[in-house]
Parts: sequence; structure tokens; C-alpha cells
Amino acid sequence: MSGAPEGLSAESLVPQDSLPLRCWTSARWSISLPAEHRFPIEKYGLIRDTVIRRGILPADAVCEPERAELWALRLVHTQAYLDSIMNGTLSPAESRKLGFPWSQGLVERSLRTVQATLEAGRDALDRGAGITLAGGTHHAFSGHGEGFCVFNDVAVAIRVLQREGRIVRAMVIDLDVHQGNGTARIFAEDDDVFTLSMHGAGNYPFQKEVSTLDLELEDGCDDVTYLDVLTRHLEPAIEAAAPDIVFYLAGSDPCIHDRFGRLALTTEGLAERDRIVAQTCRTRNIPLVLTMSGGYARKVEDIAFIHSESVRIVSQIYSSKHLKVSK
Repeated sequence: MSGAPEGLSAESLVPQDSLPLRCWTSARWSISLPAEHRFPIEKYGLIRDTVIRRGILPADAVCEPERAELWALRLVHTQAYLDSIMNGTLSPAESRKLGFPWSQGLVERSLRTVQATLEAGRDALDRGAGITLAGGTHHAFSGHGEGFCVFNDVAVAIRVLQREGRIVRAMVIDLDVHQGNGTARIFAEDDDVFTLSMHGAGNYPFQKEVSTLDLELEDGCDDVTYLDVLTRHLEPAIEAAAPDIVFYLAGSDPCIHDRFGRLALTTEGLAERDRIVAQTCRTRNIPLVLTMSGGYARKVEDIAFIHSESVRIVSQIYSSKHLKVSK
């Protein structure tokens, strides 16, 4: 069974002679945060630079997005919430829940990040895979932001691609260590979007939403246990979802070195996780969108390396020839 739009078969979804892969970055639109702030905003520039330095993608394949348009955001977010973000009228309580102080720079970066994910979605349909070096802002709900997530970029991208008639069914494979609560709630009543979230049972958010499939992990979960759970559930979930496109949130925060992750995956285990997801989707000829989602390792260079590995693995699996990657 396939949810492909009329006139498309599952076999035709990934172009056989596709254009070269590229990625999207919103790193240039950064924001100023207090020195003690927990969010490592500098990681986005380092991810971009590491992807280029390691030769995973050439510099001219790293693209910058325009701003997302308000009509696209309205497909997911309420007008009242959009007004509060665009005009800077969040209450102190709302700002605390979001986790960021409001600024015009925050608005600019958020709009660019959403558009980057949308462009990556279009790339996936045109080139086989699409990559954004940010995104995966899965804690944003229709009417509020939380957990360092302003707009839900994946939800907006799915709604726009549906509106454009390019997809009917979509799947979100969320392997960030935190449940994709905003995404789960946004698509709770939508049978055309399958949400899979594999996350720490005792980690944030402490009040979970209900995804199509929630896979909860105990603190200290290691490579063997994690990959066993993923392997046993992934293919049946994809079969049930019958997606025209998959959005993959490859959080680096299940890593043992993450400050807030509470799991115990190695970098090798995370790389195998990425390989399983990408190879499973490629074997089924499903367009794949890679987003970075969360990561809070003590050394920001470790975050950048893990995410660059995700880009390397997806690029290799979805390219007609393997890329030579330097250490």
C-alpha cells in the first residue's frame, strides 16, 4: 500500500537520476543569548563548518533559505500565537516556557529555519533526500512554543507539501531523546501523518502527548538495547504509515556525553541508528528529510561531529556513489 499522490507509484517517489544532494543552513541568522544559557546556539555554525571541512558536501552545496511566509505558518500555528511572536508580545511566562528571550533576531532565525526544512522537503521529493542543518523543533505546539522551539518546522513543511499536492501521507521518525510532544499533538487527529517518537521515558517533557507510536526508553539505555528497539519497530511502523515522505529528527542527545539526555549511546551507536533509518527508507524508495533536532553535549564540537555523521550517512545512502569523507 502507498499513500502516493494520484499518478505516482511508490517506486517513482525517489528520482532514479536525481540531482546532487545539498543541504540548508540558517546558521548565519544567530541570536545572542546570556553566557549562562543552556542552549548551545553556536552549534549550528559548527555543524555547517564541519560538514564542509570533512568533505561530506562541498561548500557550494550548502544553501541559505529565505524567510518562511506567514500563510505557510498559519497552516499549523494560530494567528494569536503568530502575532505574539512577530510583534514580541509574549508574556514573561510564555517566554520562560519557550526558553528564549524574544528578539527580532529570534524571529528572523525561526522563519529561516522553517523555510530550510521546507526546502529540504522539496529536495527530498526532487533529489531523493533533503537535509537541513537545524530544524526538528518538535516541542512547538499550534498555539505556543516551548523547549527552545518557536515554530514546528516539520509540521509546517508537511502541511505545505500536502497543500502543493506533492504528498498525501507523511511520517515523522523522531529519534531525539525528548518526546516530540508538539508534533504529536498537532497531528493527533490526522490519519495521514504517522508520528513515531522514541525517547527517554523519564525525560522532558514530563507530561507526554500521544504519538501514533511512542517507544519509551529507561535511563542508561545503551547501544544494544536502543538499536534492538529501533530495529524491531521501525519497519512495521513504516509499513503502517505508508508514507510519501519521511521526516527524520536525528537528535544527538541520546549520546552518553549529553548533559540532559540520560541515555548511554556511543557515537558509533548513533551512527548505526542513522544508517538503519536511512537504509530502511532508501530500500523502500521513500524520500527522506534529515533534520538535526536537539543536542547538548558539554563539548559543542562533539555535537557538530555527531550531526555531521548523520549528514554523511544519509548522503552516502541516498547518493548514486559514495562520498569520500575525511576524518
